[in-house]
Amino acid sequence: MNILLVGSGGREHALAWKIAQSPLVRRLVCAPGNPGIAKHAELRPDLKVTDADGLTALAREMKADLVVVGPESALEVGLADRLAAAGIPCFGPSARAARLETSKAFAKGFLERWEIPTAGFGVYEKLSEARDALKVFKPPYVIKADGLAAGKGVAISPDRKDAEAEIVRMLDGRFGKAGARVVIEEFMAGEEGSLFALCDGTRAVLFGGAQDHKRAFDGDLGPNTGGMGAYSPAPVFTPELVEEVERRIVRPTVAGMAREGTPFRGVLFAGLMATDEGPKVVEFNARFGDPECQVLMMRLADDLVPYMVACARGDLSRLPPPEFRPQACVCVVLAAQGYPDSPLEGSIIRGAGRDFGPHVQVFHAGTRRDEKGLLVAAGGRVLNVCALGDDVRQARDRAYEAIKSIDWPGGFHRADIAWRALERDAGD
Repeated sequence: MNILLVGSGGREHALAWKIAQSPLVRRLVCAPGNPGIAKHAELRPDLKVTDADGLTALAREMKADLVVVGPESALEVGLADRLAAAGIPCFGPSARAARLETSKAFAKGFLERWEIPTAGFGVYEKLSEARDALKVFKPPYVIKADGLAAGKGVAISPDRKDAEAEIVRMLDGRFGKAGARVVIEEFMAGEEGSLFALCDGTRAVLFGGAQDHKRAFDGDLGPNTGGMGAYSPAPVFTPELVEEVERRIVRPTVAGMAREGTPFRGVLFAGLMATDEGPKVVEFNARFGDPECQVLMMRLADDLVPYMVACARGDLSRLPPPEFRPQACVCVVLAAQGYPDSPLEGSIIRGAGRDFGPHVQVFHAGTRRDEKGLLVAAGGRVLNVCALGDDVRQARDRAYEAIKSIDWPGGFHRADIAWRALERDAGD
């Protein structure tokens, strides 16, 4: 098979690493890619992920049997739709189906229509209406930009004054058109986790769970980020909770999308809160999480490619549920100083390409080569150090031990990834 992978981050490096292992793959091309992905695929660095016409032309040129879409921005511009019109199978939903992620207002309305459990909410375009709505909700207030904001468009405000300030910032253009509408939600108390399902338009097959760390600094302090680390499996996902999520959330979502004429094909990422009333949807994503994808790819024992092809072609019925290794995996994100607000680019990274042994992989997220061929930082989240272990503690220890061998004064990382799982183990 000839496969085109779209994206350039840590998620796409992990996907390239896994796809390249498949005996079904004859040629793998990644656009635009990064220096880490270059070890597994041909790169087309001249193409942007939002260039739907250029990517479709590339897929035609290379006679792609499958296109795998990594980032949500490519879905929003309708890449899957362009590929469908060209008769090229795509692992990723149409632009209309991707609204489950690209519009929080649409997603909340969909959940309400299909009676899928989530927090109470309101959608507002005018500042006066949003301010008045705060009288209905109780603190802490959850304020969200309607559109895509790279994982940073959510604020939890402890009081009304702070909530009003966040609303003003969003409606005044902090996130561009993504903040033209705001969603105000009831605060949900509980433990949060991410559950994934592969979907072919009418069916869904569960694809593992993970837990990530959104805040920039240790102790879950600092601003929200795209994710500073993740681990899998997540203890919050007991067999009973997973069964309830599948029954009350995943299956009704896939069925509802099909009934509304927007069948969902690809991976459904359900961000969930385990509340006293049962699991509720925090938000949906229409692609693999980042860095959750990295830990799932490390743990996946099966060949990923047949599952992606089955989703793209609309028939998962012939495949058994995917098998995952029993080991735990922990991913620690190394980010550039100043992330998430003003990450510094151009600092030299040494040691990221060494052999860390069979249990450790370093996935590139925001890197490039300078004019001398040296590896340098080129984004906010720069490297993902992932490790397998017999349990979460061993996996975490291996990841942090590997980080010691990477020489990068321009970066930082959290030192407490997987703390919740370790606390739970200590309590047991």
